[in-house]
Amino acid sequence: MLSDNELMIKMAFKVASHVKADAVMIHTDPLDDIDFEERITKKFDIILLSRKKKYEVEEDEKGSLASHAKAVILLPKIHLTRVALIKIATTLALSQEIVEPGAKIVFCVGQADQGILDLLHIVDTSRESEIITGRGIIKLAEAVKPELFQMVLNIAVELADKGREGKPVGTIFVLGDSDKVLQLSKQMIMNPFKGYDEEERNILLPSLKETIREFAAMDGAFIISDDGTVLTAGRYLGAATDESTLPRGLGSRHIAAAGITALTGAIAFVISESSGDVRIFKDGKIVMHIEKNPAKT
Repeated sequence: MLSDNELMIKMAFKVASHVKADAVMIHTDPLDDIDFEERITKKFDIILLSRKKKYEVEEDEKGSLASHAKAVILLPKIHLTRVALIKIATTLALSQEIVEPGAKIVFCVGQADQGILDLLHIVDTSRESEIITGRGIIKLAEAVKPELFQMVLNIAVELADKGREGKPVGTIFVLGDSDKVLQLSKQMIMNPFKGYDEEERNILLPSLKETIREFAAMDGAFIISDDGTVLTAGRYLGAATDESTLPRGLGSRHIAAAGITALTGAIAFVISESSGDVRIFKDGKIVMHIEKNPAKT
């Protein structure tokens, strides 16, 4: 007899076949194991989502979901709402070209701490929706390397969730097209990254996370090059933008992020100090809005 979680997965596959989905994304953190003995159709890709474990998709035994998976998407190591999880997974899948722009995805997600898969959700990336707030998201893969995008997104979401010493933090990370970004900005304080070797200040280094957490309390933006080098922090973004194109209530950080991405090929990640939400900007527009888990506010 199938367990409740196995029934949910089976239903996700059934829905995917019915709506002609391109992929099914399964949140594996609520599962004790990823065994699944039921027959799986090859009409769609299977993608696993986890903040705990990177499964070896080519080496797992048959009967495991991993043996059928096209890819595994690693989520930030924080508690996410179901909607935030779906948004982040969609963003990463598109930026890493795991799914194509316009793909239709069926999500099967749930509560990791309760061991329950309890939500099926369909995302059509060809349409505007509450999940994808701007079509510019499909250009992310063209703008920066996928591993850099994922690392900066993870840092931004984790920083928004945990803050610094328990206090909320608001800041901006500007990734890519750094020469032009530097031309359109100016230093507010002494550059804390000046004088260090490039390999010591690459955003992919896990040891750099705590340094970034400390400097995030300063005013100004982090500027990160196309190869992941953190060039500076405490940078004032002076590019202007038409504020009428942004939702009401957003502050100076969001206006600055919209302006710099409108005039350059960069991507900007903005952490709101007041709400803890993260917004991603491309081409002067918000392409993703990730709300903070209400339980953490």
